[in-house]
Amino acid sequence: MSKIPFTGKSQQARQQQAQRAVPSADPLQPAEAYNPEHPLLEDPDALAIRLAESEDFVRRNKNVLLGLLAVVVLAVVGGFGYYLWRGSQDSKGQAALFQAVNYWEADSLQKAMKGDGRNLGLERVASEYSGTDAGNLANFYAGVAALKQGQYQQAIDYLEDFSSNDYLVQARAYALLGDAHLELNQAKEAANFYNKAANHNANEYLSPAYLLKEATACELGKDNEGAIAAYDKILADYPASAEATEAKQYKARAEALAGK
Repeated sequence: MSKIPFTGKSQQARQQQAQRAVPSADPLQPAEAYNPEHPLLEDPDALAIRLAESEDFVRRNKNVLLGLLAVVVLAVVGGFGYYLWRGSQDSKGQAALFQAVNYWEADSLQKAMKGDGRNLGLERVASEYSGTDAGNLANFYAGVAALKQGQYQQAIDYLEDFSSNDYLVQARAYALLGDAHLELNQAKEAANFYNKAANHNANEYLSPAYLLKEATACELGKDNEGAIAAYDKILADYPASAEATEAKQYKARAEALAGK
């Protein structure tokens, strides 16, 4: 009798393949119960194939990967360079702002705004050092100076470009915006800014005065209901303030105008 060649289709071969394909971590457990969490670590051949595929992917996409790496490196270097440049610009801006502020404090508003021929004025500091702390602060000083000079729209432009983490200074900026709008007969806009000033980290020292200004702007804009609401807030939230006495008197007037 001729021997039948051994093939993978024989019963013995299938049993041997099943045993090799599913090794048992525990010899006391059946083979089909074994399910390794990390098959690549259990099968060196599968791990080798996966590594070969990864190497092939890198080789085929080398230019793309190098391009992405270059973009990341440039972004990091560029960001660090911008940080250093901005710090340097702010230092220069602070130095330029020094003399302009001195003129501002001395009420030499023209020199404060335009400079003296040797030192920059607030206008140029705000423009040339925009985006720095010095430029931001120059916007505030320039806005106040423009308001004092009767340049109300210019004051609005500067003050709208200013922002501060100091709650007193930012509230003051909102109130100054209200003053500028009120000078332009924009009572509604003025009342809105006074309201923002009063509610920006509200406190018993400044908020009552801002609320009184809001009520005045509302009355000028024929918004008696808005004025009454502002007076009521003073009386409810700040009854011990100096503005409370005025609020009582003016509220009665606003109520009469509103027909109450």
